[in-house]
Amino acid sequence: MAVMANSKDAKNSMDTSKYVRYTSEQVEALERVYSECPKPSSLRRQQLIRECPILSNIEPKQIKVWFQNRRCREKQRKEASRLQTVNRKLTAMNKLLMEENDRLQKQVSQLVYENGYMRQQLQNASVAATDTSCESVVTSGQHQHNPTPQHPPRDASPAGLLSIAEETLAEFLSKAKGAAVDWVQMPGMKPGPDSIGIVAISNTCNGVAARACGLVGLDPTKVAEILKDRPSWLRDCRCLDVLTAFPTGNGGTIELLYMQTYAATTLASARDFWTLRYTTVLEDGSLVVCERSLSGTQGGPSIPPVQHFVRAEMLPSGYLIQPCEGGGSIIRIVDHMDLEPWSVPEVLRPLYESSTVLAQKMTIAALRRLRQIAQEATGEVVFGWGRQPAVLRTFSQRLSRGFNEAVNGFTDDGWSLMGSDGVEDVTIAVNSSPNKHFASQVNASNGLTTLGGGILCAKASMLLQNVPPALLVRFLREHRSEWADSNIDAYSAAALKASPYSVPGSRAGGFSGSQVILPLAHTVEHEEFLEVIKLEGHGLTQEEAVLSRDMFLLQLCSGIDENAAGACAELVFAPIDESFADDAPLLPSGFRVIPLESRTDGSGGPNRTLDLASALEVGSAGTRTPGDSGTNSNLRSVLTIAFQFTYESHLRENVAAMARQYVRSVVASVQRVAMALAPSRLNSHVGPRPPPGTPEALTLARWICQSYRLHIGVDLFRADCEASESVLKLLWHHSDAIMCCSVKSLPVFTFANQAGLDMLETTLVALQDISLDKILDENGRKSFFTDYGQIIQQGYAYLPAGICLSSMGRPASYDRAIAWKVLNDEDNTHCIVFMFMNWSFM
Repeated sequence: MAVMANSKDAKNSMDTSKYVRYTSEQVEALERVYSECPKPSSLRRQQLIRECPILSNIEPKQIKVWFQNRRCREKQRKEASRLQTVNRKLTAMNKLLMEENDRLQKQVSQLVYENGYMRQQLQNASVAATDTSCESVVTSGQHQHNPTPQHPPRDASPAGLLSIAEETLAEFLSKAKGAAVDWVQMPGMKPGPDSIGIVAISNTCNGVAARACGLVGLDPTKVAEILKDRPSWLRDCRCLDVLTAFPTGNGGTIELLYMQTYAATTLASARDFWTLRYTTVLEDGSLVVCERSLSGTQGGPSIPPVQHFVRAEMLPSGYLIQPCEGGGSIIRIVDHMDLEPWSVPEVLRPLYESSTVLAQKMTIAALRRLRQIAQEATGEVVFGWGRQPAVLRTFSQRLSRGFNEAVNGFTDDGWSLMGSDGVEDVTIAVNSSPNKHFASQVNASNGLTTLGGGILCAKASMLLQNVPPALLVRFLREHRSEWADSNIDAYSAAALKASPYSVPGSRAGGFSGSQVILPLAHTVEHEEFLEVIKLEGHGLTQEEAVLSRDMFLLQLCSGIDENAAGACAELVFAPIDESFADDAPLLPSGFRVIPLESRTDGSGGPNRTLDLASALEVGSAGTRTPGDSGTNSNLRSVLTIAFQFTYESHLRENVAAMARQYVRSVVASVQRVAMALAPSRLNSHVGPRPPPGTPEALTLARWICQSYRLHIGVDLFRADCEASESVLKLLWHHSDAIMCCSVKSLPVFTFANQAGLDMLETTLVALQDISLDKILDENGRKSFFTDYGQIIQQGYAYLPAGICLSSMGRPASYDRAIAWKVLNDEDNTHCIVFMFMNWSFM
């Protein structure tokens, strides 16, 4: 009985030890430790028991369980918070969609009514009158539908301006709620919880107009503050000056603004606006910021025209910001402008008559900026190199602004034109006041402003046919060797040093080193990238290359999504030194490609590999497909190139000659690439690309499969597949990444299938610039060099799972790999093949 009693007491003791009731002091002590270290080690828990007497009666195992439960509760809390946030977003988005659906239903009803009315009028007119009277009825009906508003004249007094402001508010609210303008959904913009918002463009209206509805995680006051600071998010905005501001009796504010915007190309003049902006709060608590131009028809004050600017008109536009239940805001944006397209060459008028272009440049840009700042505030956006988001945004703005200043060359910034050499294809502008030019960027003692000369810009614009802007800019970004000259790069980098190089001679495509793209930041939707480009092996002479081997560029790339209708694609870069200070001077150069007409076909996609090996070589028409010709025949775009250089006064003419020659060589290179990218030479249908059909490729594919069978003992493809399809086609479309590299002391790649090119993020053109050691990590290199002898002697070797780096620096993991030696018809070693199985980007 005693034994049984002791056993029962022990069992009760074990049961009670499973459940520990903590006092408030014990919980407080544990919480303090949890805030410092959520997952303490065993030693740390034992130390905690020794240091805190109030925890001495608790077993270490129970403390371990407490921390496990605490981490679980924290995880559940975060997940619940995330789900509540998603639910709020979905609820708000559902409200927006319901309102948009109601608007469309009313629009459909109105159109049905008008259609029936017009039918009845036509029938009555055909019976009772002649054709001319019928036409008169139809015309009068249309004029009744769109009456021209008549405004009484008003003066510049506060009462007169308030009258204009109230009228602007009423017209803006009508547009924001879906009336007054015939809105249609913008191509390629589908609403959803993860989309930027609901975006629509005008179908028929005076000028160009765009409307957007979206949800942002910022309060209305912050949203209004960001949007009113237009130069911070509108890249085309040169300046925005508030000339007059005064409060109104209803608690609002009226401001008179003068805004200047950049011209997108060298072929058109810049625009400016003279507007009234009205900020007020509606009865339902919504915040409204509306704006319109002041002109003779509305009355009010006026300002004289400004030289080199065309006065454009802003029709009632603005922002309707409603507070959202649970935090955040629902915002409606309306942009409506008349950009005076008559003042530009006819070929450029689609750029000024396209509501899609306006939506991309202004409306969507505003929503993206709000979304970016909201996600930065929550810590969801990760930035590299320890830089704060505001600093990185400033770098992007400075690159874009510097490029716009170079393209426009305003006289009030100190720019003046140089005489030409008899050919008008390249324009040379000089700025002999770099202190004035860089006043907004750096201190007078920094970098570029210490030169005894100034800045020179060589720029040109040209029309491109049948080449997608996004595809061209992607190629220019990924394959600098096709157009850049390392001598010119080195000269530009020397401006950051105390002793600049002498003026070099340019040679197209003279890029002697390789480039490494180091990601720095990107926007939420990845439509814009800020990155550092490391150019290896630069220097004008061998001695200089040894002293300064690497060069760095700060680069901004945007608009490389081929499916974004009306989007401008840009590649802007500026040399920087290794210190990369926040106030480093920047002298941007680059490319801008603007579509002149909306894309109507579905050729290609953003993930299409730039397979230009056949297109850039003469006599390779075998890669064309029958459906290539005639596709995208109406796709036109304008390319603007601007390159900036520093000069010393006594070398100005020499630098101008060098810059002119270099830009011409770059134009020639870009034209060659554009011709290769055109759908008439590049397969433009959606789907897998065909393999290169050269005899050498067919022979290599046969050798690869024969050697695999010889060394491994099995076929690379099924026998029935080989009978029905060519070996090269099977190899090209194989799901695993297959790559050939040379048998040298430093192996370089010579061929890859489609999956291999996707894994390396390169093309057959640039493949030979990539060496094997560049893509393998340290473990992969050790494994390869260990097994290299086995590959040569035995003919093959299996490699363990590992990680590769693409040419863009992205890591890609693979489950396993196999390498085998490829023998030619004479049984001599031709190359080594690697097959990476089940690879994916990390």
